[in-house]
Amino acid sequence: MTARNTAKRAVDGVLLLDKPVGITSSAAVQKVRRLFSAAKAGHTGTLDPQATGLLPVCLGEATKFAHLLLDADKRYLAVVRLGVTTDTGDLEGKVLARGDGRRTRADIEAALARFRGPVQQTPPMYSAVKHDGQRLYRLARAGTEVAREPRGIYIHELVLEGLKEDEITLSVTCSKGTYIRVLAEDIGKALGCGACLAGLRRGAVGGMALSPASVTLRQLEDLAPARRDALLLPPDTLVLSLPRLDLDMTEAGRILRGQAVQHDGAGETGLARIYGPDQAFLGVVEITSPGRILPRRLRAQARHIA
Repeated sequence: MTARNTAKRAVDGVLLLDKPVGITSSAAVQKVRRLFSAAKAGHTGTLDPQATGLLPVCLGEATKFAHLLLDADKRYLAVVRLGVTTDTGDLEGKVLARGDGRRTRADIEAALARFRGPVQQTPPMYSAVKHDGQRLYRLARAGTEVAREPRGIYIHELVLEGLKEDEITLSVTCSKGTYIRVLAEDIGKALGCGACLAGLRRGAVGGMALSPASVTLRQLEDLAPARRDALLLPPDTLVLSLPRLDLDMTEAGRILRGQAVQHDGAGETGLARIYGPDQAFLGVVEITSPGRILPRRLRAQARHIA
């Protein structure tokens, strides 16, 4: 193994990766990590191998805040094939039934109305949910099916963007834990013809979206190192939805030593992002009561202030 392969850099930031089809999220993250020679890398929420679109990749110190995006809403563009059901809920699986999937726009709109707002959804067997310590997809591959409890999700937006014979295109904005494959199947059941997912593209995660700042793996490979670094967004991009608190030198020093701080700007309880007197992002704190904050996740580079 050469020095080129083993040398790692202290590089921090968030890359808006446009993941290609046919690769797992973990494999995509590792490719990004190698291209940046980064010591640490992670992502903010898995995309299935057959799905494309936004996969925010966190490098270095940004990995400390990646978990905060796991609960964020997601936006997708989904293509649903009506009249076809499979054992996986998408076109990658074994076809279980075929029928006439042609439906009128009025019928489809009426069916979609049932899935807006709070919805109960049963996780699919081909998922990473655990049952007695085992991933469901492993049980499914072994031919075993187990009972799964329905879970509450929320569909904020479900819009019919296109209709072409037996295929519909949907814009979906949903809460965490939503399986678009299951949504496709449930819509097919509501229409009485069955359905499966034919294509999926994620457009947004929380406040981050596909944009000119997004990049594909192929584009990333063709860039010089300096151009790659220029694509990285700062770590606090992951927490911009949290209220901001600006601390003076004394407050920042106490927080970075792990101590509670009284801060006049701290209002409602919950998480907040904090910045030092030089406007540098320091990390995330919890407002435990009005005016009182406790450290929760802090950047290692910020500790020199203390």
